Amino acid sequence: MSFVDQWRGACRRNSSRLCLGLDPEPERLPAPWTRDTTRLYDFCAAMVDATADLVCAYKPQIAHFAAVAGEAQLERLIRHIHDTAPGVPVILDAKRGDIGSTARHYAREAFERYGADALTVSPFMGRDSLDPYMDAHPDRGLFVLCRTSNPGSDDLQALGLSGAADAPAERVFERVARLVAGDWNRTGQLGLVTGATRPHDIEAVRAIAPSLPLLIPGVGAQGGELEATVRAAGDHFLINASRSVLYASAGRDYAAAARAEATRLRDAMAALAPL
Repeated sequence: MSFVDQWRGACRRNSSRLCLGLDPEPERLPAPWTRDTTRLYDFCAAMVDATADLVCAYKPQIAHFAAVAGEAQLERLIRHIHDTAPGVPVILDAKRGDIGSTARHYAREAFERYGADALTVSPFMGRDSLDPYMDAHPDRGLFVLCRTSNPGSDDLQALGLSGAADAPAERVFERVARLVAGDWNRTGQLGLVTGATRPHDIEAVRAIAPSLPLLIPGVGAQGGELEATVRAAGDHFLINASRSVLYASAGRDYAAAARAEATRLRDAMAALAPL
């Protein structure tokens, strides 16, 4: 099954647009695991067990594991997701961006070593940086960075591009959306990353790419407002939450608290945009 079909199936089955980001911080793990970097798997697996029927995707962040030599824990975690939440896709958040043989190796890493169903990538080097993934794994998804939540994204993403005299200039992120929605999407498995902190820009992206999946981080801890984000996104979107769910409680009830917060977010999204 292709990534897009898998994701849509999980949305329908779990009545959910919630993507749970798995970004474990050792210092925030519950006792007695606090600061124990060998327990990233245990903590994240507990999150998966608590939310398997509530989400449409999981998004582990590779740096949180690689920084503490936890790659084997990440491999084990993705296997656990596939076993515990069959049909719920895994989006590996790595933001890769290179060409040629390097991109082919990144594709092997994400899709063969880790078994991810989709990967986040940077478009800065152009279409050449996406083709190796699609050539080797046409059924896997790629979420292309487009309009991100961080304040510094204006340095490049909001810059205007010169256009024809009779046409308004596009901004860089709008050009990315147009390319990804057009010729670049030859497998039909591409989506865009659009941050929740700028709903008007989400609207601009959606107008250019009405049917592409939008992966939307930035709700909650980064300042994005849920209702404005959902209304701007239209349809075909998943909203990522990480810290608000993972660290809903630091006590023994951490898994139950995570489930309660995930339920609240899923139901709030469903009330605003029924599936």
